Amino acid sequence: MLDEVEGIVQGHRDGHGFVARDDGESDIYLPPNEMRAVLHKDRVKVRIVRSDRKGRPEGRVVEIVERAKQPIIGRLLQESGIWIVVPEDKRYGQDVLIPKAATGSAKTGQIVVVELTEAPALYGQPVGRVTEVLGEVDDPGMEIEIAVRKYSVPHEFSEACIALARTLPDKVRPQDKKHRVDLTDVALVTIDGEDARDFDDAVYCEPVKLGKGKSAAKGWRLLVAIADVSHYVETGSAIDVDAYERATSVYFPRRVIPMLPEKLSNGLCSLNPEVERLCMVCDMMVTEDGEVDAYQFYPAVMWSHARFTYTEVAAILANTRGPEALKRKERVTDLMNLHDVYRALLKSRVRRGAVDFETVETQIVCDESGRIEKIVPRTRNDAHKLIEEAMLAANVCSADFIAQSKHAGLFRVHVGPTPEKKEVLRNYLKVTGVGLTISDDPSPGEFQAIAAATKDRPDAQQIHSMLLRSMQQAIYTPVNEGHFGLAFDAYTHFTSPIRRYPDLLVHRVIKAILAKTRYQLPVLPTPGEAHAKLSRRLEKGLASRVAEPGQKPKKLSPETQAWQAAGMHCSANERRADEASRDVEAWLKCKYMREHLGEEYGGVVSSVTSFGIFVTLDAMYVEGLVHITELGGEYYRFDEARQELRGERTGMRYAIGSRVRVQVSRVDLDGRRIDFRLVQDGDGQVVRNARDKGLGKDDLEAQGQPPRRGKGDRTQRETTVHTVMPSIKALKDSVKKVSERKKSGKPRRRS
Repeated sequence: MLDEVEGIVQGHRDGHGFVARDDGESDIYLPPNEMRAVLHKDRVKVRIVRSDRKGRPEGRVVEIVERAKQPIIGRLLQESGIWIVVPEDKRYGQDVLIPKAATGSAKTGQIVVVELTEAPALYGQPVGRVTEVLGEVDDPGMEIEIAVRKYSVPHEFSEACIALARTLPDKVRPQDKKHRVDLTDVALVTIDGEDARDFDDAVYCEPVKLGKGKSAAKGWRLLVAIADVSHYVETGSAIDVDAYERATSVYFPRRVIPMLPEKLSNGLCSLNPEVERLCMVCDMMVTEDGEVDAYQFYPAVMWSHARFTYTEVAAILANTRGPEALKRKERVTDLMNLHDVYRALLKSRVRRGAVDFETVETQIVCDESGRIEKIVPRTRNDAHKLIEEAMLAANVCSADFIAQSKHAGLFRVHVGPTPEKKEVLRNYLKVTGVGLTISDDPSPGEFQAIAAATKDRPDAQQIHSMLLRSMQQAIYTPVNEGHFGLAFDAYTHFTSPIRRYPDLLVHRVIKAILAKTRYQLPVLPTPGEAHAKLSRRLEKGLASRVAEPGQKPKKLSPETQAWQAAGMHCSANERRADEASRDVEAWLKCKYMREHLGEEYGGVVSSVTSFGIFVTLDAMYVEGLVHITELGGEYYRFDEARQELRGERTGMRYAIGSRVRVQVSRVDLDGRRIDFRLVQDGDGQVVRNARDKGLGKDDLEAQGQPPRRGKGDRTQRETTVHTVMPSIKALKDSVKKVSERKKSGKPRRRS
């Protein structure tokens, strides 16, 4: 009998799918005919029946173990008397039939939330009812409304949470200050972005002498004060339960879905200027070499002496006699001290060999209606790096404090690359002639050395991209295995309890250690589907890594298992938040690029696959696909080792970092996809000349010269028609079969 395995269905926009196996082995391919009776995120049991022509294990669904409970979001449409909802998430692959009586107040064309009443079958479409009307597709903020439901992001606080938040005070009370160090006379300041509203951290630094007498050395006292959320959010309270469910704040352009109610996140806990606030302090002594010589933790009450922005601090540090410095002259010396300790901490980073690749992050700038005005690079100046190094130091001290006390807690763990990723990277470094490679047990310094040695090469971006791809994602876990990328033996998150639940847990553990007690995790709601896949995969990997080679994995204690479950939940919801944010950004970028159809831009190849190249535009920082069929009239072979496409006849190569010129040929808003076509000499001349004369796309069409489009491109209206009219006859037949089955009373079954 062939293997039968369980896993979660992962649909694909092209009709086929995969099953992500519980055991973490290779995904199992499901052809379109197998996908007819299942939906994205269903839990199934599959039998591996063969390997397909690409060598992938191909499966047949033998049992649907559990249907996905997640609602489907899509656009309600009526075609030839049939009401259907076209899922916004193309991984569902099938439209949902909606009986007329189940449309509610929704109107055709609106975005709705659908609950399934009948699952799909081999010869029948899924049937559902409208449970919520979100509005028109072009309503401001619609992309966020879709994303929070698509990724099951909790976006409404429970009534119990809101009621409890109302009972909290508006300011620090006298009784709250008991047993706390009074730091109100210490010139702590916050340094954040211009648009920040919740202030987690404040910093202060002063020069000190470390040691006594002639052996005394120059050093600094660095204070990192963090909002004391744990004082107001009691373990197991209604606010705590909601915060745990969210696990993190989710950041979208122009909107934040906070982990905590606004009264706490922007008010009582936020370290706003010139008001008393409760905080937990990491008080450190830092040497000239950037080593933390000593540290202590204590609860305190503070008074923020100023609210700085990164831009402002960078300007002051660049010119301590300039106009910005004159406005803040009483704080300039403090900022210079912070800059000095930052430079010392930077020495330690270099000495450790911590990985530090320079990557371009972008920021979407929107107008009041939510439309993108521009996409700009987010530059990191010395003020950003100063705060980053101070936070890293406090986080390391927190991890060390918990580890030394042998108290259970959550560490932020980043393990080295897997054997498979190491092999891919070694082959790549060899064929590109870098001259350096990584060992069997590589250190972060080896990666940093390769990055430094290749920074001036023309293909530096490609090399650094491959170094990054060989890394694994960091997770929260009670089993400390260090942080590979930062080159720390122990690391955790202490500095952002307003927006991250793991930080709140770390605060509670530190307080318990100071009080010589032991923190007990509360009985929290069972985490949902968001982390199920991650949990099953990580449990297997973690258990094997805990043990010494050749030994059986150690059995984890009930306490460690409880902390592991909390870590899994927080790790998975962190990924959920990232996916939702990326989805919204992709939607906004697609909508933005619809206005630039037919236009040409220079760009750089940012990724290479067997089916084409992804290009990031220089001017807009937007990525799109040039499909392999658009690369010219010859056969291109994908070289995995070199990460490039090479033409067999001409030898033309496209690799990461290659410069190209492209034309925007198609934008698929629903699929979050932008297609480019390569522009050769002479191509796109009509469009270029028209733009030079100030003519738009409408003018071109009026002259009988439509803008050039790539293969398969359609206007937005044509795309909609193509999407929602796959087979009206099939839909009618399906409705008829559903009605006949209901009349006959026969149960629906998987054939």
